[in-house]
Amino acid sequence: MKKSSWMGFMFLVMVMFLFPQIGHAAGGGTGIYLDGKALELSKNAQVQNMSGNVMIPIRVVVEELGFNVDWDTKTRTVTIQQSDTELKLVVNQSTATVNGNKVSLPVAPKLMTDTVIVPIRFVSEQMGLSVGWENTSKTVYLTSPDSGSDNGSGNNNGGSDGSGSDSNVNDTANLANVSGISFNNNQLMIAVDKNVKPNIFKMSEPNRLVVDLPYTQFASAFSSNQSLDSTMNGFFDVTDYPDVSKVRYALFNNNPSTIRVVIDMNNAKNYTLINNNDGLIIVDLNADSNDNSGNGNKLVVIDAGHGGSDPGASSVTKKKEKDFNLAVALKVEKLLENEPNIEIVMTRDSDTYPTLQERAKLANSINADIFISIHANAGSATASGVETYYTKSDSLALANVMHKYLVQSSGLSDRKVRTKSLHVTRETTMPAVLLECGYLSNSKDDAVLFTEDFQNSVAEGIAKGIKEYLGM
Repeated sequence: MKKSSWMGFMFLVMVMFLFPQIGHAAGGGTGIYLDGKALELSKNAQVQNMSGNVMIPIRVVVEELGFNVDWDTKTRTVTIQQSDTELKLVVNQSTATVNGNKVSLPVAPKLMTDTVIVPIRFVSEQMGLSVGWENTSKTVYLTSPDSGSDNGSGNNNGGSDGSGSDSNVNDTANLANVSGISFNNNQLMIAVDKNVKPNIFKMSEPNRLVVDLPYTQFASAFSSNQSLDSTMNGFFDVTDYPDVSKVRYALFNNNPSTIRVVIDMNNAKNYTLINNNDGLIIVDLNADSNDNSGNGNKLVVIDAGHGGSDPGASSVTKKKEKDFNLAVALKVEKLLENEPNIEIVMTRDSDTYPTLQERAKLANSINADIFISIHANAGSATASGVETYYTKSDSLALANVMHKYLVQSSGLSDRKVRTKSLHVTRETTMPAVLLECGYLSNSKDDAVLFTEDFQNSVAEGIAKGIKEYLGM
């Protein structure tokens, strides 16, 4: 059972004061979650609203926080002890004592069937829990100062009382900027510009994963690429992965400034949190399937270049490179999806834009065996043909094999294997190549690049090259 300061419990009352509709919890289906766990309230000990004062069942919540609670039937006194704090409340008395000092209550505690309910305003005199409100489900989410990751390890980034006492904590210069949130390959990817220590936990009924990012704010350019309304809430639907239906995000707390990202799950799922303080936080839902070390399978990352807000080069006939890249990448995926010894991971499978850093990070995080980036080129109107680029010496063998099949399958001029310092071939830790499948700026190349026959042939060549290099 988690231990937290008495002040942690006090904030719960403020929550109820701010959201008085919770006073009708018994009939309205509202809920209280503490550190990702739903608190179970008995039918006779629901949240109540008495004369405008919200009352909460103190025993349930306090015990969940790990405090000692005693009930004296004769004097009808509740005694709560935690560390060096002792609180005494007496049923129907409008005063209580904290370490022997009398304090006034706005409403006296009331005895219900199996617990005592106390006024929120009193409990909120001291704070410690961070709180969020989800209007859709009418649910309060509480996070104790001592809660860390989903396994309950400590992670209190605030002051000793968990109240965010550092006056500079919300100085925008001290906050990390969240510049992008995306979901690809059953992975949530969050781009940040400073080190962030996320807190992640599971919730049920319905199933979801919650990722809290303390000391963060949305980057100024975030809304230019993603949904974000005036209340700092946004979401996007996920349609290509059976385990996930939606990703939601919001400015969840102001002190400290905290962004919350929620993955709405169709099924309960294990996950792996990857955070190497390199600008990309990944929640990997392939925790069971991505470990290919014991099954002998080869893990291949197919990267469709550009995408989303980055169209890449434009063709002579005003077509976009990003569309060509994705079309070929999806065809390669289709050709290899039934190969028993190959597992394919796509950096994108729709018109989205993972950054170059995210693409390399994805491949590295899953320990891919090879990385193939698919592009079309642009240059002078006379330039024509295909090229294959690599950066590291351990990628040359892959480049030679892939280029052989690219020349054969495209039927275009051979512009040779070349070396160049490109981010996705430089920052990946496995053999990696970038394929330039023709020149959009050349009218003859452009005439075939967007035909089904050409794309199918090139995709088949890429698939054959992958299989030959992997010895299949």
